[in-house]
Amino acid sequence: MKLRKIFTVGAAVALAASLAACGDDNGNGAGPAETPTETEAPPVDPVDPVDPVDPVDPVDPVDPSAIDCGDEDVTLVVWESLGAEGDFVVQAGEAFSAVCPNITINYVNVELGDTATNMALDGPAGTGADVFVGPHDVLGALVEQGLIYPVANEAALRANVLGSFVNALTLDGTTWGYPIAGETWTMVYNRDLVDTPPRTWDELISFIETFNEENPGMFGLAYDVGNFYYNSMWMTMDGNRLFGPYGTNASDPEVNTPASVAGFTYFQSLRPLMRGVASGDLDTGAVDGLFMAGQSAIHLTGPWNVANFDEAGLNWGVATMFSLPGQTTPALTFAGTRTMFVSAFSEHQDAAHAFALFMTTPEMQQLRVDITGALPTSTADIAMDHPAMAGFAAQMEFAFVMPSIPAMGAVWDALNTATGNIWDGADPQSELDAATAVILDAAG
Repeated sequence: MKLRKIFTVGAAVALAASLAACGDDNGNGAGPAETPTETEAPPVDPVDPVDPVDPVDPVDPVDPSAIDCGDEDVTLVVWESLGAEGDFVVQAGEAFSAVCPNITINYVNVELGDTATNMALDGPAGTGADVFVGPHDVLGALVEQGLIYPVANEAALRANVLGSFVNALTLDGTTWGYPIAGETWTMVYNRDLVDTPPRTWDELISFIETFNEENPGMFGLAYDVGNFYYNSMWMTMDGNRLFGPYGTNASDPEVNTPASVAGFTYFQSLRPLMRGVASGDLDTGAVDGLFMAGQSAIHLTGPWNVANFDEAGLNWGVATMFSLPGQTTPALTFAGTRTMFVSAFSEHQDAAHAFALFMTTPEMQQLRVDITGALPTSTADIAMDHPAMAGFAAQMEFAFVMPSIPAMGAVWDALNTATGNIWDGADPQSELDAATAVILDAAG
């Protein structure tokens, strides 16, 4: 399967719509008013459409051999997570050194969620990375703190990467990062335990009640209930959006609106159906383990778990999300762009930019897909052979881009705490009011 066709018209258009805040005809965000369905194979378009947000004429992607290696012998320190993502950096580094023998890549494990914080300390101290990975939502904070450099060759980057992803890394006309993967999450399920994945809230509740009754000690649904990355969906009812429709209104996070409170009240009602387990015992490691052990029927996760589920020998599938109460389309999920940033403290700027750009070439995008299973950002045709990827790409039609304004830096701790407390029995309005106060205080 070649993914560019479905990803250009699906993920790229959805991302572009979120970035441009174009319309909301059905009150539930992106995409047509359809009933969510399981997606086993992507739709096929007869032609490759033009990327609607790319401001330059399409050109051929950059040939890796054309990258300027310079003459200096250099060792670049690159931060990335463990697992498949780290394996990709190692293999991409070897490929880069074959093109640029004078540049060595030294991969160091720093997890995705820690890189921005660590760079704020290690960068000025001279012990940070030359190139580091981060989610695009940290962009505002990185720029505000002066921790990163803008991209060195935007024309080359736009030749390699779909414009919607580049635009997600652009602030006030300046592009600050190299998008290497698109990510969202959705509903996955064990085919041996689920005949048809639930399409609506009512179907979900009915399935869990029946499954739990018939399977004592097992879970009809289990996911990381203390993590706002997944819980963001509960605040999206009736067109409600974090920081407003453009994701840029730091003065009104829309966290404690009536729509958000209603959504998190439904969220809280799920606890008895998850066996009453406390939020601290349903973290990512625990719920991934339950699903891989065949102890949960439905899980909420992303393409980063594809290899793990296959290695566990699961018979599993991917579906778009169930709709929330009173809504007609799949629940909206966060979409993110996994990005390589060049440190403002690197002493090897040219080499660092060259390696970051190299990671966006079609050859490296194909390698990354093969190793990690993540959705590519490439303008080129990238082969995606795993059937699950069509399901994740389909959910991109019902995803919205995480805001990247500096105020996002306060969102995660505030709303991870609030949603965990709500799950454990606290009043939704009070918790969301408190989270809003924290976010507004940080925004100044």
